[in-house]
Amino acid sequence: MKYHDRPGQAAKPMERLADIKKIAVLRANAAGDFIFMLPAMEALHHTYPDAEIVLLGQSWHATFLHGRPSPIDRVIIVPAYKGINAASNSEVSAEEQAQFFSRMQAEHFDLALQMQSGGKQANEFLLKLKARVTAGLSIPDAPALDRSHPYTIFQHEMLRCQEIVSLVGVPKDSYMQLQLVVTDSDLEESLQVVPEDTQPLVALYPGGNTSRYRWPGDKFARIGDALAREGAHIVITGTAQESELTAQVVREMQAPALELGGQLTASGLCGLFSRCRLVIANDSVAYHLANATGTTTIGIYWCINMLSTNPLNRQRQHPFISWQLNCPTCGHNQLYRKCGHPDSLVADISSDDVLTCAKELLKVRTSPNTFH
Repeated sequence: MKYHDRPGQAAKPMERLADIKKIAVLRANAAGDFIFMLPAMEALHHTYPDAEIVLLGQSWHATFLHGRPSPIDRVIIVPAYKGINAASNSEVSAEEQAQFFSRMQAEHFDLALQMQSGGKQANEFLLKLKARVTAGLSIPDAPALDRSHPYTIFQHEMLRCQEIVSLVGVPKDSYMQLQLVVTDSDLEESLQVVPEDTQPLVALYPGGNTSRYRWPGDKFARIGDALAREGAHIVITGTAQESELTAQVVREMQAPALELGGQLTASGLCGLFSRCRLVIANDSVAYHLANATGTTTIGIYWCINMLSTNPLNRQRQHPFISWQLNCPTCGHNQLYRKCGHPDSLVADISSDDVLTCAKELLKVRTSPNTFH
């Protein structure tokens, strides 16, 4: 019997499935998306403790999860597939896809969960696995799954994932804390780049997916200088593609700071952030990694993005929000049309307010990270 929620209808409680030995979970996207699915995966594991949970993901998932305790038992890398991990105009190999789905059907999955999106391609992909039961998100014209929730744009990613697993009998809101185990290899990688120091370590992350949601680099530099005067050891982190930005922040600072653009993998960042007294970052993968390691953070958010990635507690996570909707250059409201100008929509967040918060947080000695 198929189950589909109607818009505006409260989700009905779903029964736990019987004889579930192997579960496939499709979420072959970015690191931030992976972080937000972790609480749902913990809940799924506790509901089906004897089942193997297999993530259908990307190569970076396999590298990041290797040797790391988590509810995910195995990673299978998804080949290029339009609407999953390849753009609509990308070239994909039909032969490679056919071989992949043949292998997946031979896995004999009892349950397959679509946690990628609500689009047609994701549900089409899931059905090709030939699992005994399928469940996940759906837009109105997507291929039907056995159990589904409607896909909505403005929903917190963590709650979205919880709703998906609730379709197969996982109690709602059973696990709501982001918790990522920091391994010895994470710490070892970070220590090779940032040796142990007696000064409290503060990491600044000025990067992010787009300049529209980045706080200006000179504001990060000002924060870095002020916290260095308070006795903090300042490191500026970023990807290899953001090394010009991290170098710019270091140049604009008066105090010495360590520039780490492109020098740490995601695993090394986990190790570094777990050692920090404070991480200040734009809403980004790095910010969510820091939160998942249990580190105290300050996040820079544009108001609309808060709807889907807002930290759910304020004990360690302290977001600052810009409510600016109009482009500073052309004045167009960005809710209705993106104008394409690169101007930051979060530049109006006060550096004085962020600095006051940061100083207060550094005065309070936080408890050791319990996620190691």
